[in-house]
Amino acid sequence: MAKLHFFFFTLLLISTMAPPSTGADPAGQPLTTLPEQCQRSTHGPCHNKSGSLNLKLIAIAAILVASMMGVSLPILSRSVPALHPDTNMFVLVKAFASGVILATGYMHVLPDSFNCLTSKCLPENPWSKFPFTTFIAMFSAVATLMVDSYAMSWYKKFKTPNQGNKNPDPELKMSGHCHAHGSSGIDNAASQLRRYRVVAQVLELGIVVHSVVIGLSMGASDNVCTIRPLVAALCFHQFFEGMGLGGCILQANYENKMKAMMVLFFSVTTPFGIALGIGLSNVYQENSPTALVVVGVLNAVSAGLLNYMALVDLLASDFMGERLQDDMKLQTISYVAVVLGAGGMSVMAIWA
Repeated sequence: MAKLHFFFFTLLLISTMAPPSTGADPAGQPLTTLPEQCQRSTHGPCHNKSGSLNLKLIAIAAILVASMMGVSLPILSRSVPALHPDTNMFVLVKAFASGVILATGYMHVLPDSFNCLTSKCLPENPWSKFPFTTFIAMFSAVATLMVDSYAMSWYKKFKTPNQGNKNPDPELKMSGHCHAHGSSGIDNAASQLRRYRVVAQVLELGIVVHSVVIGLSMGASDNVCTIRPLVAALCFHQFFEGMGLGGCILQANYENKMKAMMVLFFSVTTPFGIALGIGLSNVYQENSPTALVVVGVLNAVSAGLLNYMALVDLLASDFMGERLQDDMKLQTISYVAVVLGAGGMSVMAIWA
């Protein structure tokens, strides 16, 4: 999974170094350049390089804190009885956070991909002739299903606890899901734990790809009118998205070292993207064809992954599970929590 993360980061870095021109004559003059509306604007009251840098430094600190608080809160909930995974409050918080992740895919990532891949700064053929965003997102969802399926098979084959042992695996005892006695109970708990671990890792992959992209865009911009509302919007975004991921990490019952690595990786991705954008602001041109294609494709891939994870692995898994199916009142309140999470995140699309 870590190799996939580094692959996407490398692809993003390559895109930022793409030159804005497409050729030059023997005298060194460009043959074709970006249309005027596609070139970066550095004029006007909103463009302030020093002012935007101050805002971006504030954004790095604020988003880092918000991200770490959001993803850590569910993990630290074992010491707070009201937020323990077995309580109704945890179910409601997870439903709210799942709604946030769902809206992130549909209301933030997917539209961003459409904007990139249908930009007038790209050649009309083929980008205006085929819906690349939905095509890529569709197959990204299928690919996520494949990863889900193969990862579960791999875990089952190589990570299954020793069935000859009469006692459950120590990790399963700690997870809070091994309530039955005998091998059947151990099998069910082991299968559930494998599922939680696959979900946590795949979900983090989808989230961090988008986090780096939005951080890079902010870091490369000098438009204070855009950055100022983005700081608050992204803090909200990262906090509640982190809560959804943190709930999955908690249920996956990783050892402390793995938990810390996943928390750190999620927390630093958006600040890393902002810092990368600041460092490359002189050479990065967000409307260059290469940057538009790479960012648009990555967003489409991330959208398909997030939409699949939110609907299948989070919402459907919980709402079709025994806990909510046996409690209609809790199920109804959980739907309200999903709507509130998705609705709140949708409103954030006004600014981010």
